[in-house]
Amino acid sequence: FAAAATSTIGIATGVLLLPEHNPVIVAKQAASLDKLSGGRFSLGVGIGWSREEFDALGVPFARRGARTAEYVAAMRTLWRDDLASYSGEFVSFTDIRVNPKPLQRHGIPVLLGGNSDAALRRAAAWGDGWYGFNLIDCDDVAAKLDTLQRLCDEAGRDRDELRLAVALRDPQPADATRLAELGVDELVLVASPPDDAAQAGDWVSGLAAEWQ
Repeated sequence: FAAAATSTIGIATGVLLLPEHNPVIVAKQAASLDKLSGGRFSLGVGIGWSREEFDALGVPFARRGARTAEYVAAMRTLWRDDLASYSGEFVSFTDIRVNPKPLQRHGIPVLLGGNSDAALRRAAAWGDGWYGFNLIDCDDVAAKLDTLQRLCDEAGRDRDELRLAVALRDPQPADATRLAELGVDELVLVASPPDDAAQAGDWVSGLAAEWQ
């Protein structure tokens, strides 16, 4: 469940470990979700940290950051071109059609997940945004954004062009105002719905009342 820190409202944000997946399939799945959400979908991606998990999937753990960057470039090609071709180290295809296309004319925003300087550097270099998870508080967010600003300056990018989403360990309604002042677009509330599906409506209504 996501509460907007500004007037921009998006669907809930999560992180997909992209190098563990086929980018052509992910491109199609993401575009389908974008259509279902009315063009409000953002794709959160991470590079992963568990070597054992990669080994179990038969995916090389080394250079997973480079693989992720190339997968995103290939997916952007698929979202943009009716007849798409891409040639890279990790993925190549020629003259393929992948539908549906995203409703968002410029493609689906890709947010880089992770709190390390390396994750922030990827966001500054080629991401459409950044998703910081399990951050301590607003001061922690501010410190990360200072680092992101520096990395954007080094990359020759405007930090204001990036979509920013964060999840705090113990978020309070008052945090939304401070986060908006910092330039954060979305505060993600990490909470589990009730086991009884019949109670889900009341649960969502309670969250909405608390965070409106």
